[in-house]
Amino acid sequence: MALARVVTFDSINPENVARIKEGVERGDVPEGMPPAEFLFLHDESAGSGLVIVVVDSDEDYRRADEIMGSVPADEAAGRRTSVTRYHVAMRASTK
Repeated sequence: MALARVVTFDSINPENVARIKEGVERGDVPEGMPPAEFLFLHDESAGSGLVIVVVDSDEDYRRADEIMGSVPADEAAGRRTSVTRYHVAMRASTK
């Protein structure tokens, strides 16, 4: 069963968002990061955001949580306000 690590942010730093986006588009991921799906939602007017990382197992979740949680505050998208673990009840696409 897939799991999602959902992190909320405030005080989003637009420069960090651009840097993170460019890195992901280049395929740069932290060493040891398990296969994952990333979704970054950003409310520019409110300066807040939501990052969702979906992985396929408890072990992958543990590794992703450890890696993502170790990102220094000045390199993160903004100030983390919560980190929550969810079971992915459904995934669908209308492509």
